Amino acid sequence: MTRTRDHLQRRCPRLGGPVEFSYCRTMGDNGLPCWKVFDCWWEMFDVVAYFKGRLDDETFEKIATARPKPKVTSILEIVEQAQKRVAEDRVTKPEAIQEHRFDHDVHERENKSED
Repeated sequence: MTRTRDHLQRRCPRLGGPVEFSYCRTMGDNGLPCWKVFDCWWEMFDVVAYFKGRLDDETFEKIATARPKPKVTSILEIVEQAQKRVAEDRVTKPEAIQEHRFDHDVHERENKSED
């Protein structure tokens, strides 16, 4: 019988709260383990042997050598994603934009009348 470690918990240095090993095992890029999984779990059990026994050599090496993206790169990606969402909303939801403009115009008139 194989003993599962998915129920084990520890504090995640990235999220700041408790997480189970099952989360760390699956929440990296493309469903792979988190890039910090070896740093976080080595004190609890032999995490290297765990993954070596379950992953092919190429995938294991990919995880073992993974490093986080630089903060600037992550921020730029988030900005790019937000810009894409805004551009898509302009195309797919023109009524929302028009409604936003209407609300803004009403607010502006209310502010002017108070002056």
